[in-house]
Amino acid sequence: MPFKRLFGRGDDAPPPPPPDEFTDEDDASLAPEAGLDADGLDREWRDRAVAVIPGGTSTGSKRAAALYGPGNDAGPTHFASAQGCRVVTVSGRQLLDCTMALGSVAVGYSDDAINRAVLTAVASGNVCGLATLAEVEVAERLCDMIPCAEQVRFLKSGGEGVAAAVRIARVATGRPTVIGCGYFGWQDWWNEGAGIPDGAHADFVPIPFDDVPALERAVAAAGATLAAVLLEPVIHRLPSPEWCVVARNLCDAVGAVLVFDELKTGFRLAPGGYQEFAQVEPDLAIFGKAMANGFPIAAVVGRAAIMEAAAETWISTTLAGEGVGLAATAAVLDIYAEVDVCGTLARVGRQMRESVAAAVTASGLPGVQVTGIDPMWTIEFDDEGRQQRFLERAVAAGVLFKRGAYNYASLAHDDDETLLEIERVASTALVEVVEDDAT
Repeated sequence: MPFKRLFGRGDDAPPPPPPDEFTDEDDASLAPEAGLDADGLDREWRDRAVAVIPGGTSTGSKRAAALYGPGNDAGPTHFASAQGCRVVTVSGRQLLDCTMALGSVAVGYSDDAINRAVLTAVASGNVCGLATLAEVEVAERLCDMIPCAEQVRFLKSGGEGVAAAVRIARVATGRPTVIGCGYFGWQDWWNEGAGIPDGAHADFVPIPFDDVPALERAVAAAGATLAAVLLEPVIHRLPSPEWCVVARNLCDAVGAVLVFDELKTGFRLAPGGYQEFAQVEPDLAIFGKAMANGFPIAAVVGRAAIMEAAAETWISTTLAGEGVGLAATAAVLDIYAEVDVCGTLARVGRQMRESVAAAVTASGLPGVQVTGIDPMWTIEFDDEGRQQRFLERAVAAGVLFKRGAYNYASLAHDDDETLLEIERVASTALVEVVEDDAT
């Protein structure tokens, strides 16, 4: 388990069975048909999913094309169990996972302490017609931890949280325009694509990452209509020091709201997110993902004078304050109070990133680089075909890397053998791609 190296396991907590004990007999529905090998069973589940779920999954980043590349017919798409930093697929393959549920898991899958807290919440009745005490308690603890947090509203997903923060900023200022940089989910207000009316994002102005002159021009053009500047503060690399400082100063000068999307950076760069790491305080921020180690919850936090605008508009979902997500968050907060989680993520992530970068250099494969910051790093390929072959070979050798986005460190990766396995598999897969090119 992730904490064995840090402070051990409680005597009263029997360990769950390790992932390699999973067999097809544990669930008859997973048993392969006669003659189906691992690839065939994985493909069967992919085909079954596509038949009943548009795209094959309800999360776009978990589609086969997103995992392995367009038109790819190799590699598993569904898992049967997950523990620590390893997942077991429906065919019984065990994979060392570097994606960590798109960054929503920083401690490790199926952590004992978090599971116990969640099961207690379930046994107590996770939701009813009144608000749970945990909603108040967790909100108080977030206010103690996050620099800008004086009040909190809970929701269930990051995209929902960002949309709520934008609504709050518009109500607080009485203005419509939002200037933004980052990825904010699938909602109409900022996205473009099929099914989105032309006017849905008329009051949203996108700007490039870390481009201070573009930010200054956008703020000047918005003038008295500017409600908020919304930034994902880290996009593949840390920004220049002036990026968020200038945003802070511009918002102060025109009476706009500065909002940080801390869904990836919160509980990863620092417990309180980029704002704690860089000591630049926004008016509002959105947290989620690692905040509950994979359980569904998001939090909009911020200054009371701005947050109170939430009571002047309708932001409400039935399960916003249900007990399971709150219990998981409380358990995560307990862990962060005992262990330097973010320091460990930085150290382990640096080892992961440097080992893969060394494998790239040793292979001599052109057009590949390892970028990003230590806790969340990316393998970038100039050639889609090479990237696809690398991912296929890596999965076949036992490691799941993320295509085109972040790989994430977790406490569960903090093991010498695990780190050596990542380097070995990356090296093997890269050399095989080089050999493919030579034939």
